Amino acid sequence: MTKYILRGFILLIAISLQLNTSAQNRATGLMTDLVNDAGALYQNGYRIDKTMAELNDNSFADYQFAAIRSSRPTFSWIVPQGEGQHNVVQRTYQIAIDDNPVDAANHAGKIWNSGRQKRSQSIAVAYGGADLQPNKTYYWSVKVATNRSQGEWSETESFRTASNLKPYSVSFRPQIRKKELPTVIRKTYPQTTFIDFGRASFCSLELTLESPRDNDTIYVAIGEDCKDGRVNSQPHGTVRYYRYALPLRKGRHTYPIIPAHDKRNTGPQAVLMPDYIGEVAPMRYCQIDGYTGTLSQQDIVRHTAIYPFDYSAAYFNSDNAELNSIWELCKYTIKATSALGIYIDGDRERIPYEADALINQLCHYTTDREYAMARRSSEYLLDHPTWPTEWILQALIIAWNDYIYTGDKRSIEANYDILKARTLQSLRRENGLISTTDDKVRSDEFRKMIRFSGKIRDIVDWPRRGEWQHGEDDGYQLTDYNTVVNAFHYRALSLLQQMAQLTSRKTEAEQLKAECEKLYNDFNANFYDSEEGLYRDGIGSNHHSLHANHFPLALGLVPESRTEQILKYIRSRGMVCSVYAAQFLMEAIYESGDDDYGLQMLTKQDERSWYNMVRNNATITYEAWDNKFKPNQDWNHAWGAAPANIIPRYVVGVRPTEAGFASMVIAPQNSSLKQVEAVMPTIRGSVEVDIHNTSESYTLSLNIPANTTAEVSLPASEKLSDSAQLSINGRKIKLHRTAKNRIDCGKLGSGSWQIKLDYSSK
Repeated sequence: MTKYILRGFILLIAISLQLNTSAQNRATGLMTDLVNDAGALYQNGYRIDKTMAELNDNSFADYQFAAIRSSRPTFSWIVPQGEGQHNVVQRTYQIAIDDNPVDAANHAGKIWNSGRQKRSQSIAVAYGGADLQPNKTYYWSVKVATNRSQGEWSETESFRTASNLKPYSVSFRPQIRKKELPTVIRKTYPQTTFIDFGRASFCSLELTLESPRDNDTIYVAIGEDCKDGRVNSQPHGTVRYYRYALPLRKGRHTYPIIPAHDKRNTGPQAVLMPDYIGEVAPMRYCQIDGYTGTLSQQDIVRHTAIYPFDYSAAYFNSDNAELNSIWELCKYTIKATSALGIYIDGDRERIPYEADALINQLCHYTTDREYAMARRSSEYLLDHPTWPTEWILQALIIAWNDYIYTGDKRSIEANYDILKARTLQSLRRENGLISTTDDKVRSDEFRKMIRFSGKIRDIVDWPRRGEWQHGEDDGYQLTDYNTVVNAFHYRALSLLQQMAQLTSRKTEAEQLKAECEKLYNDFNANFYDSEEGLYRDGIGSNHHSLHANHFPLALGLVPESRTEQILKYIRSRGMVCSVYAAQFLMEAIYESGDDDYGLQMLTKQDERSWYNMVRNNATITYEAWDNKFKPNQDWNHAWGAAPANIIPRYVVGVRPTEAGFASMVIAPQNSSLKQVEAVMPTIRGSVEVDIHNTSESYTLSLNIPANTTAEVSLPASEKLSDSAQLSINGRKIKLHRTAKNRIDCGKLGSGSWQIKLDYSSK
């Protein structure tokens, strides 16, 4: 008997190993038109267990799902990488698409079979069959062969098309709801119960209460702030507070608490909540007055609205507790503020603005493997631009970020003409610079060209001094020709040149290249003050603000010979800018290689700091550094969450260098941090980074996903001796310093790597 049990045990092990090997040979992370989990079904916003194959065409009206809006979508996947394998690259792929589960199970490909394609492309693979039909369910799978394995067919992914299709249109997932229970239920007075959900979210509430009679009335307050053990009934600015009288019915009943519509954030420019979710408001605390019964967690349910978000996709931890808390605040912010399905400014207006979208977009890319919401927001803003000059110009930065992170160029191809108009070349004067102070900006032709009916004006930063008690513009002097505006104009024009090249407009790309070179020279000739070694705020101004210097540095207009002088000035000014401008300040600092000052600015603890929000018990980032800096600020602005992208992109150092992470750089700038652990999602899979920095050595452990390469470098510490030794996976490598005083570790392929720099060899 023992012999047969042993044989059975061995057989089970063999089957398990075979299944595990098979799983390692399958593509995962399938995306349809940049949509993850396209086959998921929801009812009233809640995920259900049904699959699309279980429904007939007439049943879909009762559910929410990610309707694919392109009749010719693209497909992406994560190339499989076996345990212990290195330098895995895709050799071939084969996609099969069917319109019924039976054919799909056999990977028949009767709608489209790509055939075996000898290509490494694993993202943004274009559909090649006849146009897909509206209101129809499809199933697709992919078989991938690499240089390490022949591969297996992936699991089948289902998706359903929308009722109206175009060859290309933005697809996106529906907004959903999650049920959440409180973390604290406390009796603060005999008939007052105080409830804390631990974090704020955009939500409605549901209470299950018991009453011995009809018409007993209790009072329910909900809000974002608390004071003296109660929900703060007079919060600052547009921090939310609601109070409702609730008549009870005899017996035990469940009562929905739906926030009232706000006139301002449900106006004609605002993004509205879908009917299947209903109205929501940002809320963390609840207070029930007049109720004498006992409440359990299950009696108080918060229905939180979000765009689908994988909170486990990204991770960061270091030996700096303040930095960790800032990361967590900013990461959660991106999830919590996704409730409207499009990037908005905050709950006060719920209007999409380019400046908010740009920061939100980068933060979303670094905290979740999600790209559809960012693209939807980008294209929404192409049709609904906002009034600040620089923000109109930022449309090109947003569109280029979309391409660099997804590798999918269709949005740029479809919107090239409007993106070209958004460079504002039509406002250029004889001196080569743009200005918004003449009648051109008021002409019907100009407004039609940029799809904006109002008047644009330069903003620099917000709030501005003079318009509010505390300005965030460092006393910037606006002139007819402003340095910050023309810095964004240069960046937009240089990106348009790359877009022209990408879309095979070669002649136009050459012309734009020449225009960029001329604008670069005109910018420096007109705005640089050679006596002071700084950039002026504008022509006719002798003021040198932080903004006039950090924006040109971040946007690529400062010659290398001037960088250190500009950095020296930036260091002298501190954070005299808003949470919005801080995104570009941090990019300027880290792109210039000053990670010591970068870490100092990320973790400082004065009023103008991210830690100030943590100290004030914030769980979603503020619109401004503190209440004193903006009298009407709200407490749910994702543009305050810049560390959610700055930390992964610069402290951890993971950034794409080719579209869709075909290649990347991994160049940590961890300054004095001794230990860093991080996971950053990419469209090709997660990058894992582990840093141990001691007085004797610097160790960087990496896990790089398949089908990509990484240019890796280490900080060149002052501890390096002539006998310092570099090794990769135990193999000694010649030490090579780069021009930016880093240690070049070369190009690495996929797999696990340990790079060790011994400061003095034994």
